[in-house]
Amino acid sequence: MTFDLRRLDIYRKVPKDLTQPTLAGAIISIACVVVIFVLFCSELAGFLRVEIISQVYVDNPTTAETTDRIPVSIDIELPNLKCEYLGVDIQDDLGRHEVGFVDNTEKTPLNSGNGCRFHSTFQINKVPGNFHISTHSAARQPSNPDFSHKIRQVRFGDRILVDTPGTFNPLENVGRSIDGEDDEHKLMGLSSHDYIMKIVPTIYEAGSKRTISYQYTYAYRSFLGRGSSPAIWFRYDVSPLTVKYTPKTTNPYHFTTLLCAIIGGVFTIASMIDGILFSMTEFYKKFELNKLS
Repeated sequence: MTFDLRRLDIYRKVPKDLTQPTLAGAIISIACVVVIFVLFCSELAGFLRVEIISQVYVDNPTTAETTDRIPVSIDIELPNLKCEYLGVDIQDDLGRHEVGFVDNTEKTPLNSGNGCRFHSTFQINKVPGNFHISTHSAARQPSNPDFSHKIRQVRFGDRILVDTPGTFNPLENVGRSIDGEDDEHKLMGLSSHDYIMKIVPTIYEAGSKRTISYQYTYAYRSFLGRGSSPAIWFRYDVSPLTVKYTPKTTNPYHFTTLLCAIIGGVFTIASMIDGILFSMTEFYKKFELNKLS
């Protein structure tokens, strides 16, 4: 006597001529497929979406290239001041004092040469300090300097290419002008602009790839510096806290489990509803025929 493997089949098939289709069963089947499709799309969207997890801790993030310095990129337009007058000065609490920093600096004339787009990249120490756009290094000072400006970019560290929460370039498209200020400012042209920034180290880590950037907040004031040349100041301080962003994706096994739960759960509930409706229909038919006993 040979063993028949088909005896282990738990999915026994019922002959088609022994089944009875119903209108309610057809409606429930269509609704079941629609619900499964909607839930599948919802879970698939969640599976494909990358969630950014953030952590805050005390750290001093460095790389072999940056060591204890922070890369800075500044891009600013001054429509009423010629390029020949402009330079960037760098100072900090470690005693650094550079006037007229010229490395990695580009000056593009604007407004027929009467204005300038100033772009520079440099590094700053991780201590309180400032860098400012001024005319201090110019061989000849302008008679009536106008530091009206529009900032395109003030960015610290490397650019994080993925979309993350935070403020990495909040000064983008910020513009300041002496228009509308009092007559003394307009006549003397000595209005300085002061941006006070709090820099927060930020790490984006995806697998073995690590990107170090810096987000910041700022406050602004303008003032009339009597006896000193005007400038656009960026005063900064570095926070000891570090924000770390890590992408998190859904595990494929978890996604597969969810799909099985959706399909099985919907089919089970639909079968229960269909069975209840069928029993109620049969009960009503027997009631009409007076065959309940």
